[in-house]
Amino acid sequence: MAYKLLIINPGSTSTKISVFEDEKEILGETLRHPSEEIGKFKNILEQQGFRTEVILNTLKNNNVDVKELDAIVGRGGLLKPIPSGTYTVNDKMLQDLKEGVNGEHASNLGAIIAKEIAASIGKAAFIVDPVVVDEMQDLARISGNPELPRKSIFHALNQKAVAKRYAKENSKKYEELNIIVAHMGGGVSVGVHENGKIVDVNNALDGDGPFSPERSGGVPAGDLARLCYSGKYTLDEILKKITGKGGFVAYLNTNDARAVEEAALQGDEKAKLIHDAMGYQVAKEIGAAATVLNGKVDAIILTGGMAYGKPMVNLIKEKVSYIAPVIVYPGEDEMLALAQGVLRVLNKEEEVKEYI
Repeated sequence: MAYKLLIINPGSTSTKISVFEDEKEILGETLRHPSEEIGKFKNILEQQGFRTEVILNTLKNNNVDVKELDAIVGRGGLLKPIPSGTYTVNDKMLQDLKEGVNGEHASNLGAIIAKEIAASIGKAAFIVDPVVVDEMQDLARISGNPELPRKSIFHALNQKAVAKRYAKENSKKYEELNIIVAHMGGGVSVGVHENGKIVDVNNALDGDGPFSPERSGGVPAGDLARLCYSGKYTLDEILKKITGKGGFVAYLNTNDARAVEEAALQGDEKAKLIHDAMGYQVAKEIGAAATVLNGKVDAIILTGGMAYGKPMVNLIKEKVSYIAPVIVYPGEDEMLALAQGVLRVLNKEEEVKEYI
């Protein structure tokens, strides 16, 4: 018997939904929310009813009967740091998401809407590997200043999904492998997967690790401090320089990695320099990650949207292939990864976890 799942992934101006029968997607829609509609609401939480109605209407228009669904899966939001896994949406999780315990973000609505729809049909709601997954070893948390500990905020869902995919394709257990995963998208995260846990990873959101199309990555701390107190910028403007207007945007006025790659291939020397500098930084981070594993690395995986770019992939491969075989899984199939996480629980391959 195939399980029928509804997947809900809210973004700032859209909500992605998919319906899966086991791992086969039978419906996939991106529901766009014009700024004039979203602008009517004072905050993200107030959008719950509006987004739920749009989702239910879309399902109805596509002849999907919600009563036939076996489970509802929401994109995990900014919860407290938690271990990797699939979690039931419980009252404590809903409370923390509504209170914004770790910040306000559109993804917080994923679990809230999933629970609302699930409750209406007497089924369970789940989340899988939110960005706050934290399995870091204590050594990795030390930054050099106790007021600024290193944090685990990264592409946990896709990192776990591709690592488990590699293990399955090679008839091995994820828990028995040492893998380095470099996710290259709007942000870049390089995770050290040791025997089933991500024991070290850069904070891909907030200015750590390699730069990316729109994030600055790790910049010289002293110069950043002096820039903050130069009087030229507000706090918000500095934060935007770190996340949103850093990386390719700062150097080349675009966050379109394909456009940067094309310009580099057409002979634009600056575009090539910045493109290659990102690849250089990713490769250097992978090299550093290998030291965490004492050089005992089974595979290096390159994933995310920028893993479609052959020049970037080839540059990184040239620098790190001596460490371990380099596998490329381009893209970020979040909807499938969310479905797979719940299927592992429904098929009793994994234990469901409780958020506390």
